[in-house]
Amino acid sequence: MKFAKFLIVAAIILGPVTWWGLQYFDDSDSGLPPLHTETVETGDVSQRVVAHGSLQPVQKVTVGSQVSGIIDEIFVDFNSQVSRGDIIAQIDPSTFEAEVSSARAELESAEAGLELAQMQWQRVQELRERQFISPSEADQASATLRQAEAQVRVRTHALERAERELDRTTITAPTDGMIISRDIDVGQTVAASLSAPILFEIAADLRQMQIHANVSEADIGSVAEGQLVRFQVDAYRDREFEGEVVQVRNAPQVEDNVVHYETIISVNNDDRLLKPGMTAEVSVITDERHDVTRVRNTALRARLPDNIRPDDPPEDESMNGRVYLLENNQLIAKRVRTGLSDGVYTEILEGLNPGDELAVGLSLAGRQDDNSRSIFGGNQAQY
Repeated sequence: MKFAKFLIVAAIILGPVTWWGLQYFDDSDSGLPPLHTETVETGDVSQRVVAHGSLQPVQKVTVGSQVSGIIDEIFVDFNSQVSRGDIIAQIDPSTFEAEVSSARAELESAEAGLELAQMQWQRVQELRERQFISPSEADQASATLRQAEAQVRVRTHALERAERELDRTTITAPTDGMIISRDIDVGQTVAASLSAPILFEIAADLRQMQIHANVSEADIGSVAEGQLVRFQVDAYRDREFEGEVVQVRNAPQVEDNVVHYETIISVNNDDRLLKPGMTAEVSVITDERHDVTRVRNTALRARLPDNIRPDDPPEDESMNGRVYLLENNQLIAKRVRTGLSDGVYTEILEGLNPGDELAVGLSLAGRQDDNSRSIFGGNQAQY
């Protein structure tokens, strides 16, 4: 019984191994084990610089208050469309109205004093012609008149200032756009002491936006104005957007001892899908080739067992790569000249043609992989 159990266990263990070995070393067709291959094809190859940034409006205006007071009314909310000059909030004007009334009364008093000084000056002029008064009295009347005139001017400016402060209690939109931020509520006290408090933020036009991307110092030398940019945002992972580099700023930004340079990318947003603050994964296209012969980079880094790997061809200074070409179930080592690479595909300038099959490595028969093929037929998975 023990011997029977031993035979059963041995059969279970050795059966799959024996089957795999027969499949792996079957030389009935070509003498080659199953191989994972890649096909030379025609397509685009682009070289890019990857960075991250955030979407911002081209023009964002901060609306503040130059006067202090209690918010009496708010006429807009988030996403409200406004035009320049529209009233968007009102600060309680009662205190400022009282100051205007006081300034107007003081002006009226100064005007009355000026009128009295003018009449006195005319009387002094008549008496001076008849020599009934001394020159010093005439000079004093003249000085009194000038003081009254100056006092009127002072009170006039005080009234204008009070009226201007009253006008500032009405907050208006400084530009056309959309309200993207509202930081106040009715009843809230606004204190404009040293700096103007922020009440609203208005995006001038969300149909045109910008990405502020941070490009590392190692890559900034390849980035220039006018280059095409492709980017994605988390909200639309299945869609790729395009933009254009419009500015590379020279001011360095140091974060965690890494130097970055802010790169501004112009983006068209006519469909209004992109929103301020979205994080963008940016690819700046620094060079691009269209409809060229290309191959996956794995084919240029093929690793084959010594027993099936063909001898390398003679060195050629004009060639900078080596591949293993599969022709008529035979492996041929071949030199190629490569061009642009995007990290996935490499441009082939010389040595290969579209449709050529290149060996990448060994495969395990029986597993399905859309990108892998076996010389025995069917799809194979890389070993």
